[in-house]
Amino acid sequence: MHTELPEFEMPNDEQVHLAAETFRMLTDPTRIKILWALLQGESSVACLAELAGAAPTAVSQHLAKLRLAGLVRGRRVGTFVYYSAANNHVRSLLDQALFHADKIEQGSSATG
Repeated sequence: MHTELPEFEMPNDEQVHLAAETFRMLTDPTRIKILWALLQGESSVACLAELAGAAPTAVSQHLAKLRLAGLVRGRRVGTFVYYSAANNHVRSLLDQALFHADKIEQGSSATG
């Protein structure tokens, strides 16, 4: 059925794995807050901890995972590390996820 569609193409296994890993990184509300804050500009662990309402040690662990997933990057200045979103694709991911959440919320309040 699908193979009869002229432009149909399945993503390869590596693409699917990396996409799933990206979504897995976005399953934690604190990570979403951290990423959203980083989309507003570069920040330190202490500032991100305050914005996300989490302990600095927890934020550091989240940042390590997000960095490994390619969603954030760090810039060292002396003993401090300043983090930023890796690229504009991160903004697109969060924009779409939050837009979807907003639509779900609007739908549930319209029926409730």
